[in-house]
Amino acid sequence: MADQKNEKPARPPARPQGTQGGWLSRIAPGIRNAFVKRETPENLWVKCPDSGEMIYRPDLEAALWVTPSGHHMRIGAKDRLTITFDEGVYEKVSTPHVVEDPLKFPDDRPYGERLKAARKATGEHDAMAIGVGRIGGLETVVVVQDFAFMGGSLGMAAGETFIKAAHEAIARQCPFVIFTASGGARMQEGTLSLMQMARTTLAVNELRAAGLPYIVVLTDPTSGGVTASYAMLGDVHLAEPNAMIAFSGRRVIEQTIREILPPGFQRSEFLAERGMVDRVVSRPDLPAMLGSILTTLMMGRARSTAA
Repeated sequence: MADQKNEKPARPPARPQGTQGGWLSRIAPGIRNAFVKRETPENLWVKCPDSGEMIYRPDLEAALWVTPSGHHMRIGAKDRLTITFDEGVYEKVSTPHVVEDPLKFPDDRPYGERLKAARKATGEHDAMAIGVGRIGGLETVVVVQDFAFMGGSLGMAAGETFIKAAHEAIARQCPFVIFTASGGARMQEGTLSLMQMARTTLAVNELRAAGLPYIVVLTDPTSGGVTASYAMLGDVHLAEPNAMIAFSGRRVIEQTIREILPPGFQRSEFLAERGMVDRVVSRPDLPAMLGSILTTLMMGRARSTAA
C-alpha cells in the first residue's frame, strides 16, 4: 500500500491587505467616513458678555464687534486701525525695539516666554501699534493699545512707541490720536515701567508746543498708570459706551475712604456726566466724530499760524 500522508491541505494565499472581508470591506470605508466627526471652528460663535446671547462670528465682525445688546467687545490693534481710517487704508509704522527683561524679573514663568506668547497671540511686537492714514480726509497718526497683549500694560517698549508716534505726528505736522486699553504699568519692568508715565507726558507737551491736536479715545478698560498719565492729557476725551475708566479698583477705593461708591462710578457714562469725559461715542460713529473734531482743530491751528 502506498504510504498515507497526514498532511493538511495548504491554506489559500492571503489576500492583499484591504481586500479581505468581501463586499462589506468594500463599503466600510465609505460608511466610516460618513460618520467621522468633522472639526468645527471653536470661535464660530461668540458669547455676548452682557446678555449671554450666542452671536455668529461673521455677523459680529460686520457689526464692528458690537453685540445686539450694545456691548462693545474688546478688539485688537489691526481691527481698530482698519475701522478708524478712511476705507481701512493705512501705513503701519514699525515700533521701536528695547532691551527685554532688563531686571531679570523672577517669576514662575520667565518674562521672555510671556512676551513670546503675547506676540504669537496678537501678532504685535508689544502692547502698542502705530498706523498713519486719513480720518475724514485728514492725515493722522493713530496709536492703539491692545489689552490682549499682557493687559495692554505700559512698559519700556510701549513708552518708546508712544514717543515715536508723537515725533511722527510732529514731523508730518498732523494730529495724534490714541485708543487706550490698559491695566496699568508692567510689573516685570518695575521702576523702568513707571518712568514711562513721565516720558509720555513730555511727548504730549511736545505735541502741544507744536500746536498739534492730541485726542484720546478711552476704551474698556483703561486704568492704573495709563489713566494717571497720557490717557487724561488729551485736548478732547472720547470714550466708548460702558468702558471702565479708573485708577484703582472699586474695592481698594472703598476700603481706603470707607464709603460705598455709587453704581457705575467708573464707567464712561458716569464720567461724562461729571466732565471727566467729553463725550461717549458708539464705535460705528467714532471715525466720523474724530474726523469732525480733527478738521475743526486743524482749521483753528491753520488760522493761528496764519495770524
